[in-house]
Amino acid sequence: MSISTLSKITVPLDSSQSASNQGLLMPKLQYRFRVSLENFGVSTPTTELTKQVVDITRPNLSFETTTIDVYNSKVYLAGKHTWESVTLTLREDVSNNVQKLVGEQLQKQFDFFEQSAAASGSDYKFVTRIEITDGGNGANAVGVLETFELYGCYIESANYNQLAYGTSEPVTVTLALRYDNAIQTPQGTGVGTAVGRTVNTLITGGGQ
Repeated sequence: MSISTLSKITVPLDSSQSASNQGLLMPKLQYRFRVSLENFGVSTPTTELTKQVVDITRPNLSFETTTIDVYNSKVYLAGKHTWESVTLTLREDVSNNVQKLVGEQLQKQFDFFEQSAAASGSDYKFVTRIEITDGGNGANAVGVLETFELYGCYIESANYNQLAYGTSEPVTVTLALRYDNAIQTPQGTGVGTAVGRTVNTLITGGGQ
């Protein structure tokens, strides 16, 4: 099969907007990723966690609805936004490196032995970095296609899951991470892109 034939394996496009046949673009793959946690726990290096990641959910964003009641109708505006928690699953290792780091982070948030809380969020918050990679490794340097940086993170919940005789799966711990903000880097490629405020320029008119 010729290369010219392969270029036709795609969705036909309007030629006035783009080339009618341009081939299918390579997708990002779910299993090519890495997660790093900055300022997590006390011990170093925290790359022990990066090596034991099973999976992680990507950030989800939602806006509250502000309703304006007017005469015969309603107008809806975007209200305050909420970044939903992400879920990180880690394999536990026989050296207890994962267990130790998770425990240290939990102790930073609240000292369970002394029953003493942290003085402020800056005492325990960390940065979570989720990178989608191109599959490079070893002598072939890894290329990062996309990065989500989550700022102001803390462990919202820690689930040490279960033990069972009827399985061959590794022991895992699942963390729900709450965060204050998320930006895609490099800036200009997604959330965090400088767009600037627009005033009364929408095609729906001014007013709202």
